[in-house]
Amino acid sequence: MSAEENVYRLIVACPDKVGIVAAVSQIVADHGGWLLESNYFSDHETGWFFMRNEIRASSLLIDLQEFRRSFTPIAEKYSMKWYIRDTAIQQKVVLLASHASHCLADLLHRWHSDDLDCEIPCVISNHQNLRSMVEWHGISFIHVPIGKIQKRPAFEKIMELIDSHGADTIVLARFMQIIPPDMCGKYKGRLLNIHHSFLPSFVGANPYEKAYERGVKLIGATSHYVTEDLDEGPIIEQDVMRVGHRHKKEDLVRLGKDVEKTVLARALRNHLEDRVVVQGSKTVVFD
Repeated sequence: MSAEENVYRLIVACPDKVGIVAAVSQIVADHGGWLLESNYFSDHETGWFFMRNEIRASSLLIDLQEFRRSFTPIAEKYSMKWYIRDTAIQQKVVLLASHASHCLADLLHRWHSDDLDCEIPCVISNHQNLRSMVEWHGISFIHVPIGKIQKRPAFEKIMELIDSHGADTIVLARFMQIIPPDMCGKYKGRLLNIHHSFLPSFVGANPYEKAYERGVKLIGATSHYVTEDLDEGPIIEQDVMRVGHRHKKEDLVRLGKDVEKTVLARALRNHLEDRVVVQGSKTVVFD
């Protein structure tokens, strides 16, 4: 199979019971579908079942719209939450950033190197300092100033821009603003954040200062979906780095930046590859 050959990703979440895998596999086979990858997980505590399949698109004897119609009766029978995505259609990812450049620069480099399979129609920022870097990549840079008191007009403008660019996913690449509740709800499950702390430790602002004062031996970063509860959304990816008593506060910040950009990139890749399924306050991430 060519590395560029298109696949369909079928994602399923439903109450667990006997016969789900057989039913899904059977309908794929009935239409000539070739399963390239199949992963599933049964959560015994919640009684839920999760499944991710990759189907060779060229193998199906019917088009995607017809397959959706054929799959619907099975989905209804098992009370499934499900979708199927055509990977030939790239997701559009809008990036939001403030002053800090390390996460944004890393994502732009990965995108420019074809390591992230997506479109980036624009970068929105409340500061101007990242404009030249973004425009060097041939991406539109949009400056939306955010007032210290009256922030609502700016966020209305940002949501308008996100919608006008047809964004499937929004990434806060160190966008140092609290997202208003209605924006969190509007883009639920599509809005990713990177927090420069190994959550749930040191939530809020200045986590490296808090970590330094506490004398921690590990610093980390957490990427999660944004919810109305600050820094408490479902976690997608985390990582840590060991530090010691010789490290100054500035060292923690420097080392932490490396962890932050790596964690955010991994989280975005997993999201784009439909490997993340949200269930309540937790996620199932298929590797």
